[in-house]
Amino acid sequence: MDWGLILTNALEASIGADMVIYCLAAIGLNVHFGYAGLLNFGQAAFVAVAAYGLATMVATFGLSFWLGISVGLVAVIVLALLLGIPTLRLRADYLAIVTLAAAEIVRLTFRSVTLRDTFGGSDGLQGFADGFYRLNPYTVGIDLGPITFSERQSWGITIGWVLIILSSVLVWALMRSPWGRVLKGIREDEEAVRSLGKNVYSYKLQALLIGGLIGAMGGFVYALAQAAVQPDFTAPDFTFFAYTILILGGAARVLGPILGAAIFWGLLSLSDGVLRGAQSAYDVPEWLLGSTDAGAVRFMIVGLALMLLMIFRPQGILGDRKEIALDAR
Repeated sequence: MDWGLILTNALEASIGADMVIYCLAAIGLNVHFGYAGLLNFGQAAFVAVAAYGLATMVATFGLSFWLGISVGLVAVIVLALLLGIPTLRLRADYLAIVTLAAAEIVRLTFRSVTLRDTFGGSDGLQGFADGFYRLNPYTVGIDLGPITFSERQSWGITIGWVLIILSSVLVWALMRSPWGRVLKGIREDEEAVRSLGKNVYSYKLQALLIGGLIGAMGGFVYALAQAAVQPDFTAPDFTFFAYTILILGGAARVLGPILGAAIFWGLLSLSDGVLRGAQSAYDVPEWLLGSTDAGAVRFMIVGLALMLLMIFRPQGILGDRKEIALDAR
């Protein structure tokens, strides 16, 4: 096996576009779940609405790139209000069910045959990222020794990492403020916070909105890095991966989603490379590891590693057990 190539691919995956997309989604979930205690299983909806808001304005209606960004942000705000106003009075488990269903409604709407002329159906949309890449300052790609990115990749990843840093600083500042302290109080005992005269419902709605807007940044990075959008990218497993990343790194920790995303995608790439390398380098029986099994088996390996983490360190790598004690009322 070519261990150099396998390790290089793993390092590239740990800082590449997929890592950035899921990291931003997880930072938004950190506001929802880690700090506010909201069991939002519909983060994929915010990502999808932002991505399609941009793509539809440019590819379908021929409008400007910047207008597409604005429409995507406004659509996320509207979604947060439509989702939050009727559901944030629900108990945690009911909120999880409602948000999961809402995310599927959004995905199937973008996938529908009836709206194919607008959203592209199951094929999605392309041809909307030219305005973004015309701003590309890179004449050559980023060269980090064994890891290299093309000019287009470098531009997309640079913007993505800038958004990660800005989002993390924003979350850090908010959670050190009185607003953040109230939010963490709601997570632990919302009745106690309500008894102090705070509008718990309003704080929850604000947290849902802020976390959704941060997740929307992941939607923009997805759309622009791939130069395409496709509805099934934001299937329910998108949100589950984002939760895995958050719990792996540590909920209610600013650096938790970043570390979790880097490790998650690095492990996926590493296990995939080892499995495929073993298939080609050794005579592995077909019944043990078929030619098309590596993609599924790598998730089993990563899943086993996460199970062990939950057994021995359920708070995640950077987390604190007290931070995952939620008020489920």
